[in-house]
Amino acid sequence: MTVLLIALGAAVGAPLRYLTDRAVQARHASAFPWGTLTVNVAGSLVLGVVTALPTSPAVTALLGTGFCGALTTWSTLSYETLRLHRGGRRGHAVANVLVSIAAGLTAATLGYVLARAVTG
Repeated sequence: MTVLLIALGAAVGAPLRYLTDRAVQARHASAFPWGTLTVNVAGSLVLGVVTALPTSPAVTALLGTGFCGALTTWSTLSYETLRLHRGGRRGHAVANVLVSIAAGLTAATLGYVLARAVTG
């Protein structure tokens, strides 16, 4: 049952990642991967909320592991950072890593704190 919940969450998260990435990136003429940054920060925020809520293991599997796991993408962040570096945009590569980690941690913390404040 848990594997099916994870697959169901991923079935929603992965297409949402693709659509969000394309929509955000289409609005920027920059080589910086704004789309990947957006989905990673959004997924971190949602995961922060999910971990703070008193949910069942099934909900955690569906939303945390499945949805957030498919919405966010460490491999694309790594690939895009390497692509920026190899393309001579080393400043963008360093910024991509630093901003992604800082914004992701901040979003997860914010999601956790907000959910705790609401649920008590």
